[in-house]
Amino acid sequence: MSNANVTILEMQPSDYHDMYELWRSTPGIGLSNADTKENLEKFLDRNKGLSFVCKHEDRLIGTVLCGHDGRRGYIYHAAVAEAYRGKGIGRSLIEKSLEKLKAEGINKCHLFVIADNTSGHHFWTSVGWYKRDDILVYSKDL
Repeated sequence: MSNANVTILEMQPSDYHDMYELWRSTPGIGLSNADTKENLEKFLDRNKGLSFVCKHEDRLIGTVLCGHDGRRGYIYHAAVAEAYRGKGIGRSLIEKSLEKLKAEGINKCHLFVIADNTSGHHFWTSVGWYKRDDILVYSKDL
């Protein structure tokens, strides 16, 4: 990222509406009732300093939502506005979160990609992540 008008900042609850709009408009991002403003505020409070946004001037153009359970890190909702893809923004956001996880003693991170999100699969493998074939994810609504 060489543009002087592009900055990476710690994610704040005040970024919610712009983030949600980016997520909503990004194919491959799955949204649910876990993505309410109140739930995001709880997540950010529990995982201080791990999630980031990227802004071009005052426009939010990228996000990475990151947390950990004390043992493993997790990345959710990594997204970059389509017009800004291919410029290293996603990679920079991810690296920032991974650096923070490592500083907290977390040495492995997982993420979830929707099965038919081909651009997501391509991005993650291009930045060094590998697909696990040995585990399945099960979920239950509470």
